Amino acid sequence: MSKQEHANRTSQDAIWKRAANGEFLVGGMPLSRVIAAVGSTPCYLYDRQRLSGRVDELRSQLPEGIQLHYAVKANPMPALVGHMAGLVDGLDVASSGELRTALDTGMPAARISFAGPGKSDAELRQSHAAGILVNLESFRELTALREASDSSGIAARVAIRVNLPFELRASGMKMSGGSRPFGVDAERVPELLAEITAAGLDFEGFHLFAGSQNLDAQAIVEAQSRSYELVLGWLDACPRLPRILNLGGGFGIPYTLRDHPLELTPIAENLGRLHERAGREMPGAMLAIELGRYLVGEAGIYVARVIDRKISRGQVYLVVDGGMHHHLAASGNFGQVMRRNYPVAVNRQTANKEIASVVGPLCTPLDLLADSAELDQADIGDLVVVFQSGAYGLTASPRAFLSHPDAAEALI
Repeated sequence: MSKQEHANRTSQDAIWKRAANGEFLVGGMPLSRVIAAVGSTPCYLYDRQRLSGRVDELRSQLPEGIQLHYAVKANPMPALVGHMAGLVDGLDVASSGELRTALDTGMPAARISFAGPGKSDAELRQSHAAGILVNLESFRELTALREASDSSGIAARVAIRVNLPFELRASGMKMSGGSRPFGVDAERVPELLAEITAAGLDFEGFHLFAGSQNLDAQAIVEAQSRSYELVLGWLDACPRLPRILNLGGGFGIPYTLRDHPLELTPIAENLGRLHERAGREMPGAMLAIELGRYLVGEAGIYVARVIDRKISRGQVYLVVDGGMHHHLAASGNFGQVMRRNYPVAVNRQTANKEIASVVGPLCTPLDLLADSAELDQADIGDLVVVFQSGAYGLTASPRAFLSHPDAAEALI
């Protein structure tokens, strides 16, 4: 078996247990029963127990006093966000739509923040009216919030999202260093702090996010430490001592066996050191990490049903009723440099294995959910499961492409 084929046979059986009849269990129930209750395929299913378990596991390792925030963009399904709101210390949103979802959970506005490089004036006014924290990413945003503050007589709550002068090594997506659309360049932060002071806005701190999908603990430690040191150099220019230092996230999850799970111990130990220093060097400041994929990615699956089984010149194709229009990332078309299969399996165990490709119904060769994966032999009507699908799934996909029906979602 090749390394790629071996990678396709990830240890989902150890992660997602099977019932006595060989079906995967979701929320403690056989998958076929869950699908019957949901009513249709294709669909995304998110497991409450796995979501809660991931947060509990992370909190058990983090130092006391470190805040944990959920980045709603990873999965904005309202029921899931509502569940996460009861587990974390804050929510971060990236649009007015996500803001409404966050407020609907009952999370206090004081614990909601807004980051994004293209906030409209309407979104900024809405954020000010709601009383949430806005992470400034341009001088134009400050002007809009100053006008809203002057009009209402209530100072807008602001922090500065910084375009850091370094990249997060080994990051799947780099969000800082060099020229970026995200945040304010680090060298211009003192200038923006002066304008915040002059405008009389309620300054609360800094948002320091370097990259995403990182499995190198030492790279995350380095980025968080360097970010903290930068803030120390800006303290004299701040209108007041920061209340919060959002050190971002970047925590990755493994998608194949060649990926090693992120080691939390070095990160937790470093956060403990930074937390202790902050108590001395900027009293009253809270340190936060903001995670999305790491909290929800492994708690979700995408399920599609086989509608045809075809053999083309010796290659088996399982044609399913879902595809890249619902799960762009699994098709390899969501920023991957090199396409690699997500872990995938058939929802029943058979004596016969085969090498098969799982494809969707779209008229494009890009509609590929698994390329030459080793699977239990599947027939028409069987369910195919794509694991690691809890983050950047349905809402990160071209759902209207070719006008096929949308996928359902359910929190189980």
